[in-house]
Amino acid sequence: MDVNKVLFLSQEIAPYLPDSKLSKIGHDLPLGIQERGFEVRTFMPKYGSINERRNQLHEVIRLSGMNLIIDDTDHPLIIKVATMLPARMQVYFIYNDDYFQRNIVKELETVSSPEDNDERSIFFIRGTMETVKKLRWEPDVIHCHGWVTALAPLYLKHIYREDPAFMHSKIVYSLYDDEFPAPLDARLGEKMKMDGIAAKDVKTIVGKPVDSKMLTKLAISHCDGVIQYSKDIDPEIIEFVQKKGIPFLPYQEEDNYIDAYAEFYKSL
Repeated sequence: MDVNKVLFLSQEIAPYLPDSKLSKIGHDLPLGIQERGFEVRTFMPKYGSINERRNQLHEVIRLSGMNLIIDDTDHPLIIKVATMLPARMQVYFIYNDDYFQRNIVKELETVSSPEDNDERSIFFIRGTMETVKKLRWEPDVIHCHGWVTALAPLYLKHIYREDPAFMHSKIVYSLYDDEFPAPLDARLGEKMKMDGIAAKDVKTIVGKPVDSKMLTKLAISHCDGVIQYSKDIDPEIIEFVQKKGIPFLPYQEEDNYIDAYAEFYKSL
């Protein structure tokens, strides 16, 4: 596959959030891929703990202004952007004060108000896709990092599959041993069906609180490739990937993972 453009959906990115395995790869991987000649776009949620002034975030008026309907309620979509120096890589932030705090807070909203995490995830994913469409940018590969992005493969394969921006995109999901704050709302499947997702595609989660394992399997079932980032992943998840028969990149050491990921993108 001829890969020139890579879209990263990241749950966390340093230095906008404290160092963690997710925020570190959210920073290092896009920069490393860009340094290897790829065109890169990176998106993350705009959490309340992100200091806009210190990080020089500003709203992009031409990209903002759309309303996203989730569970029959309108939620305004606001797009902010910052430039990561010295590489001058732009990071786009998806924001709405229904799901993310307006003021500086210590804890991420995913932890402090986990009851909204299902809709928070849907809003982030749909907001990212609508923004990429407005950018008139067609990614060859879309790489998802963190459970907040786990619904993206399903939306891309079923809601956006015929959209010119995404119809040729390959979707990659990374496996982490990150903590899961709490099961997602048992109505998640119903809310996704209201967006146009077919009942058969959410049958494994309808009417049930959605735990980490269920969410991960849902992502794997609708992506084109899986990468194992963390050394220790539940063997049941690895077996599930293998049974699906989709391309799989096992754990890579830190000193060569970026090159390995770049080659994996090209192999899809």
